[in-house]
Amino acid sequence: MEADEARRKRARLRAWRRGIKEMDLILGGHADRHLPGMDEARLAAFEALLDEDDHELYVWVSGGGQPPARHGPMIAEIAAELGAGAAAGRA
Repeated sequence: MEADEARRKRARLRAWRRGIKEMDLILGGHADRHLPGMDEARLAAFEALLDEDDHELYVWVSGGGQPPARHGPMIAEIAAELGAGAAAGRA
């Protein structure tokens, strides 16, 4: 297995095996949709996000708190996906 492929597989596994089910669904779904197309910088940013505490991540993606600047763009992307999914469910 190529190193990049193994890295993406490891990130996907970490995204789906979180401490709380909500973050499994949020980060796992994001990984499924975006990992294959991530460049090196985005992959590194996603891996760094996976190092954060689940409860903090949930607060950030649900809009209950301000994420650190280093995670701001990815949290905004994930939160936007959540908002779009919620809007589609109401339609």
